[in-house]
Amino acid sequence: MAKTMAVNAGSSSLKFQLLEMPQEQVIAQGVIERIGMNDAIVTIKYNAKSGIVSELEQGDDKEHTSLSKNGSELKYENVLPIGDHEQAINYMLQKLTDLNIISEFKEITGVGHRVVAGGEWFNHSVVVTDSVLEKIDRLADYAPLHNPANAMGIRAFQRLLPNALSVAVFDTSFHQTMPKSNYLYPLPYQYYTRYGARKYGAHGTSHRYVSLRASELLGKPLASLKLITLHLGAGASITAVQNGKSLDTSMGFSPLAGVAMATRTGDVDPSLVYYIQERENLSNEEMLNILNKKSGLLGVSTISSDMRDLLEVEETNDHAKLAIDIFINRIVKYVGQYVAEMNGVDALVFTAGIGENSAPIRQRIIDKLSYFGVKLDPVANNKRGDEIEISTKDSNVKALLIPTNEELMIARDVEELK
Repeated sequence: MAKTMAVNAGSSSLKFQLLEMPQEQVIAQGVIERIGMNDAIVTIKYNAKSGIVSELEQGDDKEHTSLSKNGSELKYENVLPIGDHEQAINYMLQKLTDLNIISEFKEITGVGHRVVAGGEWFNHSVVVTDSVLEKIDRLADYAPLHNPANAMGIRAFQRLLPNALSVAVFDTSFHQTMPKSNYLYPLPYQYYTRYGARKYGAHGTSHRYVSLRASELLGKPLASLKLITLHLGAGASITAVQNGKSLDTSMGFSPLAGVAMATRTGDVDPSLVYYIQERENLSNEEMLNILNKKSGLLGVSTISSDMRDLLEVEETNDHAKLAIDIFINRIVKYVGQYVAEMNGVDALVFTAGIGENSAPIRQRIIDKLSYFGVKLDPVANNKRGDEIEISTKDSNVKALLIPTNEELMIARDVEELK
């Protein structure tokens, strides 16, 4: 059977999901972390029916290898030196055969790659060609932490799986439907024409997936709906989806803009950045590092970037409470803005790590938005499930919890291009 792999390559990590297509059945998923180090961590989860244990007990790395079982799922783990992405991919593919998940590499007929920045060149997923790869490289300035790693992953897979169709799926493509009045900054127009200075957004594949699922759950055509999708995780973005298209989104030229995040500031006055930089005698790189990695929940709370940690201590720690309050405040502001932009809303959709798993945060956000007709069902909000409506039956505006599935969207795009 033909299989498709969805890949998300980071600067030192490689996440993947292997699916049977077109059945959309997940066969295996995993991650390789700390690539480039002597203690890289490999984790592969797969169905026990296809797993074999005997081969795991052999080999030079057995002292670091473990295999655990949870119901019908097996989890393979290992710690070993992995020098680069090509070595990581080669190891992962070999393990897929060792574990009897695939019998030979040629079963993988398509590989879809998440690419963060597509600029204005890509408004949909595309088959990777030399020209496409060149453009991904040229767009590295738009996503310096992501695009080079994405391109590296694409090249490595092409060398190891030369017969598999290679497809690039861009985070920014969903947002290419925004009108100019929403994506342009009020800067001299020449900066847009010369350098592409504009809003691009991010998390587009996630916003696209949960919008489609919301339409199905509500039983209404996507083209008739006004949705606000809340991708709330370590990175967070809010998108106004009108008639199935991105009308506006909170992230900007880079994923730094928008709401407060785990370690990112979200929106901040550029003059204040310059003011602090000058007084602290910081280089541009040092200032960007502070804005991206030392701010947000971590910066305000002074203790953690993890919402779970902050919720545990908010009653006794003023900084933790303030960080949570700011996080909610910025989200509520964006939602209110998008309700006004669309002249109403049919549903709010919560997704990603915090959006899917934090009932208290969902409750506080919805409580502040009750003025436009959304009513929370506290019992439903406290349930843990795949997909659920968390608003009351008489709520004028619905609230939905929909776990995101970017990998499935990537695999679907690969199938469409085969």
